[in-house]
Amino acid sequence: MEKQGINLTMLTDFYEITMANGYLEYGMEEQIGCFDMFFRKIPDDGGFAIMVGVKQLCDYIKNISFTQQDIAFLRSKGCFSEKFLAYLQDFKFSCDIWVVPEGTPIFPQEPIVVVKGPMIQAQFVETMILLTINHQSLIATKANRIVRAAEGRNVFEFGSRRAQGSDAAVLGARAAYIGGCMGTACTIAEELYGIPAVGTMAHSWVQAFDSEYEAFKAYANLYPDKCVLLIDTFNVLKSGLPNAIKVFNECVVPTGNRPAGVRIDSGDITYLTKKTRKILDEAGFADCPIMASNSMDEYIIRDTLLQGAKIDSFGVGERLITSKSEPVFGGVYKLVAVEKGGKVIPKIKKSENVSKITTPGFKTLYRLYEKETNKAIADVVTLYDEVIDENQPYTLFDPEYTWKKKVVTNFTVRKLLVQAFDKGEYIYPDKSLEEIKQYCKDQIDTLWDEVLRFENPHNYYVDLSQKLWDMKYKLLEEN
Repeated sequence: MEKQGINLTMLTDFYEITMANGYLEYGMEEQIGCFDMFFRKIPDDGGFAIMVGVKQLCDYIKNISFTQQDIAFLRSKGCFSEKFLAYLQDFKFSCDIWVVPEGTPIFPQEPIVVVKGPMIQAQFVETMILLTINHQSLIATKANRIVRAAEGRNVFEFGSRRAQGSDAAVLGARAAYIGGCMGTACTIAEELYGIPAVGTMAHSWVQAFDSEYEAFKAYANLYPDKCVLLIDTFNVLKSGLPNAIKVFNECVVPTGNRPAGVRIDSGDITYLTKKTRKILDEAGFADCPIMASNSMDEYIIRDTLLQGAKIDSFGVGERLITSKSEPVFGGVYKLVAVEKGGKVIPKIKKSENVSKITTPGFKTLYRLYEKETNKAIADVVTLYDEVIDENQPYTLFDPEYTWKKKVVTNFTVRKLLVQAFDKGEYIYPDKSLEEIKQYCKDQIDTLWDEVLRFENPHNYYVDLSQKLWDMKYKLLEEN
């Protein structure tokens, strides 16, 4: 896939190419492998994460190809055979891929991307799968925490200038929108994705004029129907707010419009918004919204609202676009099975760290819902050909504390993994960004309030089927 002159096919860890060369040299190019992407820990110790990045991953997969420049570069490394370089020149992706749909709440230790196909190919896409899903899932998860803290007030993503590069800014805006933000300061995000781009002025606009009043007046004359004034350049209560009210009366109201808002970007937000609200109301502008920005996150937003801050919307920058509190989404990509003679042979990675022991086998993922409430009960990882019958009682058990068991009845079941590629052909059902955003909201509504807590959330269970657990235990014993 060509982007800004860079062929992203080559965005791999180098070991993926050395292993691919090795597979070919040892006659393993047709060896079928199965890989899972999963993650081990929810950022910020939250109750769930959100799956995002599938669209960009699929676009990458659809466009994998090696240019002559790529081949020449690899030849220059002096460690790859001509046979391998010829293979890359005629490369055609032919794996099967399953993904959890974008916007779905996801949990640790469950497969969220499954790749099955020739090892040489399945290994090669590891880096792009991880960086695409890891980044956008991280930002969407953080955005949703912030949106939930705002308790129905609009949240706008304001972090482009603090993002780690242009792609992080643009795709971060996309992920934040899916996570619940109402818009972004990133202009190109609206051009590319239709995400509402918002913004008014910076402090430099105010400083560029001879006075704050003149700056406000000039802006109001330009945009009388969308006039939001930044009132903290000098002094919110003694200068910014009085000048804003004066300009609203002189330049906005006479045009038949109402003020679109005031924004406060510094100081004690709780105190200033309380005072600002009172003064605006007394001046006849009870309908004028107040926006707050300035290094916001879910905890600051929650605290300001608990203290009675009068805020109608939030602009959130660096702490959202970088997920500053926990900037790594720890997704990993592991081999879980190979296929020989039509038989699937499970593979396991052992570790003294229990959380790093992989779950073997070619698998799928189900979510069980309580019929009466449509609330999610648990996720169940099963062998690929297993079916959960919602008309029969189903026993859930804790994979670590296996004596903890629960029999569920009166439930519905949904298979979460959806096939995106069939032997390299793209078959994923495309959805608009608005559809994904609404789907995300609806799916989060299926989670119990206890799972939504910011601190000490309920541990949502990801269980293994009995067959899968038996297989895993057998391999652990054998090894």
